[in-house]
Amino acid sequence: MKPINKKLQSTKNKLSEVPFRKLIPNIVTMLALCSGITSIRYSMQENWEKAVIFIFLAALFDGLDGRVARMLKASSKFGAELDSLSDFVSFGVAPAILMFQWCLFDLPKIGWFFCLLFAMGMAMRLARFNTMLEDDTIPPYWSHYFTGVPAPAAAAMVIMPILISFDCKEALPYMRTHLFCGVWMCLVSYLETSRIPTISLKKAKVHPSMIVPLLLIVALLANFLFTQTWLTLGVLTGLYALSIPYGIIRFLQDKRAYEKELKKAN
Repeated sequence: MKPINKKLQSTKNKLSEVPFRKLIPNIVTMLALCSGITSIRYSMQENWEKAVIFIFLAALFDGLDGRVARMLKASSKFGAELDSLSDFVSFGVAPAILMFQWCLFDLPKIGWFFCLLFAMGMAMRLARFNTMLEDDTIPPYWSHYFTGVPAPAAAAMVIMPILISFDCKEALPYMRTHLFCGVWMCLVSYLETSRIPTISLKKAKVHPSMIVPLLLIVALLANFLFTQTWLTLGVLTGLYALSIPYGIIRFLQDKRAYEKELKKAN
């Protein structure tokens, strides 16, 4: 009986072991979380450039962890929960503290309110996103859209005044005023918690004739990122904000087409 028990125990131990490939997505998520926390550190030290860099670095890791999990077939509920916690810190808390330290610190009561509004809005957005993953009643056309502005984009939008100020400090002095930053944070807080459809590129397809022009555009953007980093990031974030009305129009068109198909089918 003893040899059989040893074999059973050995089998149980093997079943309880986790393959390393399943840990890789969580490691990437932890790198995103560490980046967000490091951004907070540099915000407290008033090192604005490094604080911004680590928020974008967190966005890079956040974009990779899900793709790595799908590629390695290592998706898990634990990873999804860890990803949400990382997103809240990196794209909710870190940008809020950065904006407070950069502009709103001398309005300790009202300024802190704007930061709380943005961070709590991010928490509600992520909670809603997690519940929507289990909703099977969502129409198929929603797969091309996010509900509200996604977390990394909201973080980039809320710190856009800082990005532009790095290269245009004298030309746009109002961007560091209490009024502008407070109103801007309220607007982004609304967009992240709203049900406004925004474009998702996860399932976007590129026509063969557009591959070469797209590669040229990417190369041009890469050049601008190296030569005019902050201004380019600020302009790209601004263009994303301007794309929101276009996303609403596209969404309404897709919704009407879907409803027409349903009527024809019935």
